[in-house]
Amino acid sequence: MKAKPFIKWVGGKTQLIEQLEALLPTDFDKWENVTYIEPFVGGGAMLFYMLQTHSNITKAVINDINPDLTMCYQVVRDKPDQLIKELKVIQAEYYALPTTEERLTYYLQKREEYNTKQLAPVRNTALFFFLNRTCFNGLYRVNKKGLFNVSFGKQDKPMICDPTTIYADSELLKKVTICTGDYQQTITNAQGKTLFYFDPPYRPLNATSNFNNYAKEAFNDDAQIRLKQFCDNVNEKGFAFMLSNADCSGANPNDTFFEDLYLSNPRYNMQRVYASRNINSVASKRGKLTEIVVRNYEANKKTNLSLFE
Repeated sequence: MKAKPFIKWVGGKTQLIEQLEALLPTDFDKWENVTYIEPFVGGGAMLFYMLQTHSNITKAVINDINPDLTMCYQVVRDKPDQLIKELKVIQAEYYALPTTEERLTYYLQKREEYNTKQLAPVRNTALFFFLNRTCFNGLYRVNKKGLFNVSFGKQDKPMICDPTTIYADSELLKKVTICTGDYQQTITNAQGKTLFYFDPPYRPLNATSNFNNYAKEAFNDDAQIRLKQFCDNVNEKGFAFMLSNADCSGANPNDTFFEDLYLSNPRYNMQRVYASRNINSVASKRGKLTEIVVRNYEANKKTNLSLFE
């Protein structure tokens, strides 16, 4: 059984794994007793990959500001049997509904129940899974009150319960410390050879692509600047970091926000990677985009990727 993300997540890194692997420190596999930290875990594609690929990672820490998301990780890790039992009931009920209208009604009922915020962890996580599988495009979006508000996706029989993935993920997560709250708390877990991978809410490429409402707290330009200051702290303490974000200057050459922010430090370098993004409701606007990767180390495993000048 191979562990993999148990939910869909906008901006997930599954398709970028090979490119990100190539940008790890050249001697990463020679590091001993590595601590791996993801302050914005999201769907966890990079986490599951790193733990299964690099056996020298002896400690892993994940964090997210979204308590429902981190609760999912805790329930998958600690209560897989109970979660699977709950999901099988929901899946059977949903599959038994013969019409789209009935499935829509069921979806809205479960969304309303989820938004009560008064559920036991297993039930809350089961509904998180259900909504993730049946909402539009697998989005996770909340309003300013923190309430999930994504519309119905009209799927007939999506995979709501996947016991194989849940059990594989549960086993892998047993070695992971799960935190909830502001990402800056993760610095207390860094020790020795530590690699941070930052995958924060992306800065919008334009006014119509502003999708980063994973939590009720906004992640604006001030938040991006605060994150850069935290990267400076990580760097000053002697730890390595890699950070992903939107390639704003690739979309608009006059928008050099990230170049101005990060390349003012001579230790940092920036590189483009290629990703396909499919969250736009207009099919013609989907397709390949470039993203940036910022690192505080020069060496990388492969040198045939085009670097920023």
